Amino acid sequence: MILPNDEQWMRLALEEAAEAQGHDDVPIGCVIVDPGGREIARAHNARERDADPTAHAELLALRRAAAVIGTWRLEGATLYVTLEPCAMCSGAIVLARIARLVFGAADPKAGAAGSLYNIVQDARLNHRIDVAQGVLAEGCGQLLKAFFKARRPRGAPI
Repeated sequence: MILPNDEQWMRLALEEAAEAQGHDDVPIGCVIVDPGGREIARAHNARERDADPTAHAELLALRRAAAVIGTWRLEGATLYVTLEPCAMCSGAIVLARIARLVFGAADPKAGAAGSLYNIVQDARLNHRIDVAQGVLAEGCGQLLKAFFKARRPRGAPI
């Protein structure tokens, strides 16, 4: 279910995603909000900058949020991300006990929050997450399409 403030937070995640382009990373942004509605962390992809395959926006934001609140248990928090999380990030979101996941664009090739897999709601795991998808999906998708289009060789199929 989409809530009234979801678009506001997703706009901040989109702003954060744009920061990744400054170091040639895929523009994905993430914002984590505590149960009281206050931002506790934000991050963008930094795989290229940090030469780290795990430097996804979600993992960086989860680490920062845990440092801010002083525990790895992010119970009651909402995670906003511009692209549906992959399997690695979905697993970390479950392990962090995030209450709610809100994402923009679906990822049919690697999404693990409903597209390819649904790790965040798998009944076999000890924690399941409420999911709202498609918040500002067009804007989130356009940012990614523009990024990849600029890197495609001229004349290559889309």
